[in-house]
Amino acid sequence: MTSTLLIVQIVLAIAITIAVLLQKSSSIGLGAYSGSNESVFGAKGPTGFLTKLTFTLALLLIINTLALGYLYTSENKRSVADTIEMSTTGDNAPAVPLTPAGTDRPAAPVAPAQ
Repeated sequence: MTSTLLIVQIVLAIAITIAVLLQKSSSIGLGAYSGSNESVFGAKGPTGFLTKLTFTLALLLIINTLALGYLYTSENKRSVADTIEMSTTGDNAPAVPLTPAGTDRPAAPVAPAQ
């Protein structure tokens, strides 16, 4: 079910991107060169139709996102942190050397003779 909703999410994202790009911007831009036909979608032109389409697609995208989030969290009730096994005996702890402080010290560097 989650994979189906994920595919629907991708299709909705592409559709809303196309719907936003088809809308007329506040500055005419390239619309002046294309010669738009205002009577295709009614008296107001495509702006009313595209605005309603964009709103509908955005609403569907939000509902689909909420459904995906709900289904994902209901399927995965365990966290990655739940799989970590804690050891109380200390077997997993790194070994600390118990040597005296003065015995393993490296020799000081010597200045080169010229």
